[in-house]
Amino acid sequence: MANCIRFLSIDAVQKANSGHPGMPMGMADVATVLFKDFLKFNPKNPSWINRDRFVLSAGHGSMLLYSLLYLTGYKSISLNDIKNFRQLDSICAGHPEYHPNTGIETTTGPLGQGISNAVGFAIAEEILKKKNGKNKINHKTYVIAGDGCLMEGISHEALSLAGHLKLKNLILLFDNNSISIDGPTSLAVSDDYKKRFNSYHWDYLEINGHNFKEIFKALKKAQKSKRPIAISCKTTIGFGSPNKGGKASSHGSPLGEDEIKLVRKKLNWEYKAFEIPKNLLNEWKKIGEQAYQKAKKHDTKYKKTFSSNSIPNSFKILIEKIKNEYLKNPKPLATRKSSEMFLDIINKLPNLIGGSADLTGSNNTKTKKHKIIKPGDFSGNYIHYGVREHAMCGIMNGIALHSNLIPYGGTFLIFSDYCKPSIRLASMMKQRVIYVFTHDSIGLGEDGPTHQPIEHLASLRSIPNLNIFRPADLIETFECWELALENKNCPSVIALTRQGINSVRTKNSSKNESSAGAYEVLRTGNNIKLTIISTGSEASLACKISHKLATENIYSKVISMPCQELFDQQAENYKNKILTETNLIVSIEASETNHWKKYTGNSGLNFGINNFGKSAPYKEIYNHFNLNSESIIKKIKEKL
Repeated sequence: MANCIRFLSIDAVQKANSGHPGMPMGMADVATVLFKDFLKFNPKNPSWINRDRFVLSAGHGSMLLYSLLYLTGYKSISLNDIKNFRQLDSICAGHPEYHPNTGIETTTGPLGQGISNAVGFAIAEEILKKKNGKNKINHKTYVIAGDGCLMEGISHEALSLAGHLKLKNLILLFDNNSISIDGPTSLAVSDDYKKRFNSYHWDYLEINGHNFKEIFKALKKAQKSKRPIAISCKTTIGFGSPNKGGKASSHGSPLGEDEIKLVRKKLNWEYKAFEIPKNLLNEWKKIGEQAYQKAKKHDTKYKKTFSSNSIPNSFKILIEKIKNEYLKNPKPLATRKSSEMFLDIINKLPNLIGGSADLTGSNNTKTKKHKIIKPGDFSGNYIHYGVREHAMCGIMNGIALHSNLIPYGGTFLIFSDYCKPSIRLASMMKQRVIYVFTHDSIGLGEDGPTHQPIEHLASLRSIPNLNIFRPADLIETFECWELALENKNCPSVIALTRQGINSVRTKNSSKNESSAGAYEVLRTGNNIKLTIISTGSEASLACKISHKLATENIYSKVISMPCQELFDQQAENYKNKILTETNLIVSIEASETNHWKKYTGNSGLNFGINNFGKSAPYKEIYNHFNLNSESIIKKIKEKL
């Protein structure tokens, strides 16, 4: 049965002339025992809520997963799909790519991401188990990880948090083949894995990954572990290959026709390419059918602990009340504080799971009403991720993928660099993950250029299917949060200020103005000569400049653009209304300026920062970079 996996993998990689045959060949025995005797799944209902989650963190070995899904009867993967491995639009991609209801639980590829996703799955299971009872939610998360996954820093962060939280429902299968692309892992690694995992408060077992009895015994023991458990499976990469087994040459390229003939001979496989004998295929299908029958028997309906995908009306009434109260006396307020005020209203959303990477008090991501998730107690709705930005964002992906939970996590915008791989994957997978990135500019002041983001908004805006919100005041902050929560197919970044800023909105609106991405907040006259576009903390500066210009009979309109991505999706007539009314368009944002030229054109003016920041009180830094009304007005008048 394991050889079915091996030869489907060998043949698919050879036909594509691209891929990694070695890992599926090495882990085929472990995967066979897992699926045959332990994994709880349902090929006829891949999204069954109480299924075990199976994550292939070592995503280069994707043919292992595709083979298993085909053999156990998932309709998502046909033999023809496997024959089209790595071809255009084939579900059998080079690394597993998440597609809902297919058996592919997450997109993996960047090594270590799958480990952090698996921790997120395990946390989500504990949360739902607490809400629904262990008679309805009681599954495990299995993750196959390789040497490369464990070398990546994100693995340390995620495994450490998993051990701290005592996630006994998490089982890691370590493909310990001691080979990486460059050759033996001894070239770069001499870790004592047992001591490493034990230091994380994990259980750790060592087995021969080709001995079926040892594999079964270890997985059996893992079912009753009181802590997360790692099973080190000593395997031979490219198992069965006389000349490439145990070598890097089976890692990232096809075996070649001659070597495949030798593998067939060594493993007594007398079948043609892609041919699986009926008796073995029936054995595999029987596993799938038995899994389906068990799932059907135990498919008790669990209570959905959330009302809908939108914000309940009772919360919306409170949101409008806070907005109107603020507008009666709109004092300068940091948008991170506005965000906290919003969370104070909606933290009771039962599917909202908050957190921060050790910056809770700075990100304002936790209110007095939040309850902390602790080891052994998952009744809360807030996670202290520790100084682990990498893991936080990877874990949030797992939480979002697991069910209809909505994770949000906070750190400084500058540290989005640590989060980038996970953000990119969330965007690719169309997951509703919300990133609360505070301290969004030089406005954070004295912490200096190491903490002052310059290029980060431009970098994040370059990621497809990611909404970047930079609200200008409390009203926009509330609107942006609403949009982030209601968008089911797109992650969101909410970039927030440390410093207090003046409100640009003077009245509340019955519609969410931020939903258009950009809208007019001020017009000083009918015969306007310029358009000023701005975001966040600079929007109030833009209004100040507009008013001052009006005293010299230079009239303008100010456009607040809290979200470029939403604006770019608007109809052409709306975009033209915003952008084509005047010959001169000016942008003001305390960040890199080049990406604004798509709106201002080559003849426009772009005020921002194209160098690293400075350590000083924030108002002094703004003046240093000429981001003040006097300097900007002077340049505008010269241009006019």
